[in-house]
Amino acid sequence: MDIKVLNRKQLEEILEMPAVIEGVKAVYEAKAEGGTAVWPLVEHHFPELKAVTDVRSGAVMGDVNVHGLKMLNNFPGNAGTEFPVFGGMLMVFDSTNGAPLGIMDASYITCMRTGAAGGISAALFSRKDAKTLMILGAGRQSIYQIGAALLLMPGIKKLVVCDPLSPDGANGYVEALPGNLKTQLNVERPDVEMIAEPDVQKAVGQADTIITITPSRTPVIKKEWVKPGTHFSCIGADMIGKEEIDPEIFRGARVFCDDIDQCCRVGETEIPFKTGVIAKEQIAGEIGQVLNGMIPGRTDDEQITVFDATGLAPLDLVTAKAAVQLAKEKGLGLTAEL
Repeated sequence: MDIKVLNRKQLEEILEMPAVIEGVKAVYEAKAEGGTAVWPLVEHHFPELKAVTDVRSGAVMGDVNVHGLKMLNNFPGNAGTEFPVFGGMLMVFDSTNGAPLGIMDASYITCMRTGAAGGISAALFSRKDAKTLMILGAGRQSIYQIGAALLLMPGIKKLVVCDPLSPDGANGYVEALPGNLKTQLNVERPDVEMIAEPDVQKAVGQADTIITITPSRTPVIKKEWVKPGTHFSCIGADMIGKEEIDPEIFRGARVFCDDIDQCCRVGETEIPFKTGVIAKEQIAGEIGQVLNGMIPGRTDDEQITVFDATGLAPLDLVTAKAAVQLAKEKGLGLTAEL
């Protein structure tokens, strides 16, 4: 039985953001129609190392017809060593016969599909006249958020990057950003002014759309800073206890999730839900329901909207299956006999 083995470099050659975006949209829509399965998330911490591993698994039915799992490891202590800080493996199987299709690096697929999720949600829920995009966090995931959003939101004319962990480091990040977007994602937006802003409050006050992608466990953005009509795509809170924005922002906002139950357990919605700021019945719905036209998204320009993305295994799996097919077509990767 032959399976395809793909490393990060090969995935970088194979995957392109526009195609990943279409795959992510298709999975969200399939989920709204009962065409996916999201199995319980497994999370384990290594307190002495300040490290964590998590396992996400599930299935995509219909024409895709795959199931599998992803294990990701975040070991900050690896910085400066031969081992990666962030890495993992993804396994994808054929759901018609259970045969393995591929084993591959999980970190790049995670980055691409997470960026696609942020971009899709920002374009879907922001006001039509949104011109200023703010990115909170300038870590490894941020360029994928920016690339997808700029592809999907041609009306954006200003990008503001804030990095609470390294305010000064954001300057160098922004200087290199146009070149990195071109070389890494083939995205060019010379019409967009790109600036670094150390003052988070100032950045929030001018933003129409905010994508948050930090590991914060305390709110970075306060409700009183937010102007009417702002949209938040909250991407960083994907484990118990993480939160990036003031829970009070949820009060009166129109809230959407990638998976309502999972978001109430481990997402940005967790703290507002557990503290009674918002009830499950007050969550407008899931993103796939909006993409499918089953429910409305934003209903007026003054409304604050929030999208909570905790990450769904089916997004990884549909991307992985596409990678295996492309690798076969291009003769890339190692073909191993199991």
